[in-house]
Amino acid sequence: MVKHTEDISFSLDNGSGVPVYRQIINQIENAVVSGRMATGNRLPTIRSLAVNLKINPNTIAKAYNELEIRGVVQTQVGSGTYIADKRPEVADARQKKLREAAERFLQEAGELGAEKDEIIKLMEDI
Repeated sequence: MVKHTEDISFSLDNGSGVPVYRQIINQIENAVVSGRMATGNRLPTIRSLAVNLKINPNTIAKAYNELEIRGVVQTQVGSGTYIADKRPEVADARQKKLREAAERFLQEAGELGAEKDEIIKLMEDI
């Protein structure tokens, strides 16, 4: 299910085995690291995002709280939740996430019996 907000589109996969709150955290962090969300961008309210995604508001609150603890967002009472000034080291975080994605892809490709040349050709074609 994909829902659009002002600056980010959330996609939840209930069959992935990844908790919904963790999916939300990952998508917001990815948006920050990729530059799609910048310092000062406002996140959707807990209530509006919960309604859009058809999930419990406590799930959104849990994700926002963890992001606040990590320093990715800050909440201003009565105003909303915003991307914080203190951003994660963008280059390092981006590189780490790219590596993790590549490792997952290569693991799955290996399980399918793909050879190195086949994987390289596929990546070039894409």
